[in-house]
Amino acid sequence: MENVQVFDSPGKGRGLRAAKEMWAGDVLFSEPSFAAVVFDNMVDHVCHSCFRRQQKLQRCGQCKFAQYCDRTCQRAGWSEHKQECGAVKTYGKVPNENIRLAARILWRVEKEGEVASDTQLTTLTDLEDHVSDMAEDDLKELKVDIHNFLDYWPRNSKQYRVDDISHIFGVINCNGFMVSDQRGIQAVGVGLFPNLCLVNHDCWPNCTVILNHGKIELRALGKISEGEEVTVSYVDFLNVSAERQQLLKQQYYFTCTCQHCTEHIKDDLMMASLDTEENKPSEELVKEVTEFSLETIKKLDQARLDGKYNEVVKLCRECLKRQEPVLADTHLYLLRILSTLSEVLSYLQFFEEAAGYARRMVEGYMKLYHPNNAQMGMATMRAGVTHWHAGLIEVGHGMICKAYGILLITHGPTHPITKDLEAMRMQTEMELRMFRQNEYVYHSMREAALKNQPMSMMSEPLAEGVKKLFRKQ
Repeated sequence: MENVQVFDSPGKGRGLRAAKEMWAGDVLFSEPSFAAVVFDNMVDHVCHSCFRRQQKLQRCGQCKFAQYCDRTCQRAGWSEHKQECGAVKTYGKVPNENIRLAARILWRVEKEGEVASDTQLTTLTDLEDHVSDMAEDDLKELKVDIHNFLDYWPRNSKQYRVDDISHIFGVINCNGFMVSDQRGIQAVGVGLFPNLCLVNHDCWPNCTVILNHGKIELRALGKISEGEEVTVSYVDFLNVSAERQQLLKQQYYFTCTCQHCTEHIKDDLMMASLDTEENKPSEELVKEVTEFSLETIKKLDQARLDGKYNEVVKLCRECLKRQEPVLADTHLYLLRILSTLSEVLSYLQFFEEAAGYARRMVEGYMKLYHPNNAQMGMATMRAGVTHWHAGLIEVGHGMICKAYGILLITHGPTHPITKDLEAMRMQTEMELRMFRQNEYVYHSMREAALKNQPMSMMSEPLAEGVKKLFRKQ
């Protein structure tokens, strides 16, 4: 590992620091998983070897559980599946993803030891498990998983102490990382990446993590000096500092003392009211609208789950009507409504209206997020495509170029999303030249082209940047 070194980070324990100067977009390291499994709810939709989403998969003829793209993937995944195959047959059912991942980890330890490559910087034993910090309900779930694991674990495999098994489950709980599909859009599984486990948190980090062609990449967001600690964010920055600290304490068992938390940086923008000479809402009105917004967001979550998209639009419009005279354009609840409304209207193909909301959302994000934040890059990309669908080629092209610049840093030029975005950028650049030469001809040709092959909307990823990539949420 020539770019990073393990060191004792003050107040955090072990961490990683840069061994040399790095710049935006540089890859500090890439790492394959020590072990990975498909989510329980994705076992029938994703290849268990390459994690590609496929409509038609070939099932393992022995256990009838594992599924693959073809014989090539089945052969490639056999070394990991061989013992799992026998265990599933003997057990008579398929255990949950936690148990399957713990078993794959221990089978690999049994075969290769705790350090599986020369580039691995830590043993699994040295990773934090935080079992002693778990809440009572979490401990109950842990005990159930251990009990079921012992029933599943083959008698002819090496037998481990309960404490060792408990440690592995704790490590998965704290350090499991989402594995995405082939395009990097949707999380389809979970894996353990030992080196990544050493990277500490900061709410305003200098690195981001992305999964690219089966490996995670730790990528610099800006200049990192030699000896500087490398950090990623475990939670989305778009929460006020107290809420981020609470989430981190509940999910990762530490209190964040980064500069943005201790100095409450940007908290004022995230909770700002609309304060102009013509309009200065009272504290009571701000409180009332804030509480109404929270209630609406809860209703939206349920309506989206139920697929009631017209209801979602209705709720969003009612909420915006009350928010717009009171809340600033950087207020978190206003941005959440704008995000939901633009996404659902795009899905319903009301592109012109969606574009207006998407543009406001991106403008708010730009005042809050790190300039090279992956979440902002993805949101800008979707907003650009929405503008393109609405026929607003000038704004659409500008947003797609902005998104492309961000994703070159956060995802890199070889990532499938970046390649898709590059194709969009070239297409919109060509269309923009045509538009400036003759608007009538452009719109006529565009309308004809849309009937044959419209530019596809990219769905919102379940794993955006590092947000929600760390499995414990």
